[in-house]
Amino acid sequence: MLNSFCLFIYLSIYLSIYLSIYHRLNQFISIYLSIYLSIYLSIYLSSLTVYLMFISISVNSYLSQSVPIYLSNYLSIYFSMFISIYLSIYLSIYLSIYLRMFISIYLSIYLSIYLSIYLSIYFSMFISISVNSYLSQSVPIYLSLFLSIYLSIYLSIYLSISD
Repeated sequence: MLNSFCLFIYLSIYLSIYLSIYHRLNQFISIYLSIYLSIYLSIYLSSLTVYLMFISISVNSYLSQSVPIYLSNYLSIYFSMFISIYLSIYLSIYLSIYLRMFISIYLSIYLSIYLSIYLSIYFSMFISISVNSYLSQSVPIYLSLFLSIYLSIYLSIYLSISD
């Protein structure tokens, strides 16, 4: 899983550089290719997000019966960060295509990857910790874990896009 994750990061960086360079040669083909790539990646990453969310919920519900709640919360944060990193790869490609019209190619790729990964990790960690610590006192643990994963994914996508 980690090898495919690293391969996917390298592939997305390579494709964003390729699309940025190719855009200067032929504008129309690059626009169609970038639209196709963004649609394909969004479908792939949305299916992957659902799959990893179910893994996170099942692992946490299993482990909450046999280990302390702190370890269960830690795993919930870890899985939500993992999902957020996958989603930030898509955002980095989108932002590099959008930003290259205004500033240089290297700066746009660096800024898009850095901002999307940083914001998604930071906010998903913060939201997961606060929601889990608050909700575990008043509602069952299954609902707490589900809401924390949902909120961290939603906020990491929203905050990465808004920047």
